[in-house]
Amino acid sequence: MKIRSILLNLAVALIALIVLFPLVWMASVSFMPTGEAATFPPPLLPSRWTLEHYQDLFLNQGMGRYLWNSFALATLATILALSFTVPAGYAFAKLKFTGRERLFQFLVAALVVPAQIGTLPLFLMLKGMGLVNTYAGALVPWLASIFGLFLVRQYALSIPDEMLEAARIDGASEGQIFRRIVLPTLQPIIVTLGLFVFLGSWNDFLWPLIVLTDQSNYTLPVALAALSREHVQDVELMMAGAVVTVAPVLILFLALQRYYIRGMLAGSVKG
Repeated sequence: MKIRSILLNLAVALIALIVLFPLVWMASVSFMPTGEAATFPPPLLPSRWTLEHYQDLFLNQGMGRYLWNSFALATLATILALSFTVPAGYAFAKLKFTGRERLFQFLVAALVVPAQIGTLPLFLMLKGMGLVNTYAGALVPWLASIFGLFLVRQYALSIPDEMLEAARIDGASEGQIFRRIVLPTLQPIIVTLGLFVFLGSWNDFLWPLIVLTDQSNYTLPVALAALSREHVQDVELMMAGAVVTVAPVLILFLALQRYYIRGMLAGSVKG
């Protein structure tokens, strides 16, 4: 058993090394002098550590503006998505209304429809409303998601009906029940859903590319793609841009991973 445990730990360490190596090398290249990463074989560590590429990004390429755009859009998308999805998911789980089950089944069936199909109709609608090249237009696809609704509903099913009925007997309104009982109980899945939405909005490339036409409104993925066309040979600069894009969400995920794991696991247990 001891040898088996050692082999298992070695296998896990090897897999972790394979997964982490591209990220570590990306960060290492971002500190290399210009042209060093293009040599063969490519070095693992810089011969001279430098911050020139990060300085170039923020002083000459306007990366600070794009970073703020991504942060503002991802934060607003998360707040709006939770504001719509969490009450709706709770309603589908615990409140009785006409057509609840059929409506939910219809929404779940819509999950199989690729999101790209609705891109053109949505763009034309926003164009008619004058929301193209605005933050509001970029936020529309994140207002509510069927997957988020499904996630919250499945977790909310684990809330005992007896607890809700006891609160109603004590005279609590539905709003008070939602604020004081439901929201604290749903905390793990709220954090999980919020993390999903934030990461999805932060990393989204296609929709911001379509709806944001002014370069000053670009998000980080779109700005980095535009920058790569101008500096295709500057590997170190591109890696520095990738680090700036990845680092914030990686830190956020590591900070919230315990809530994320609880949210993903606890929703499958009902009782």
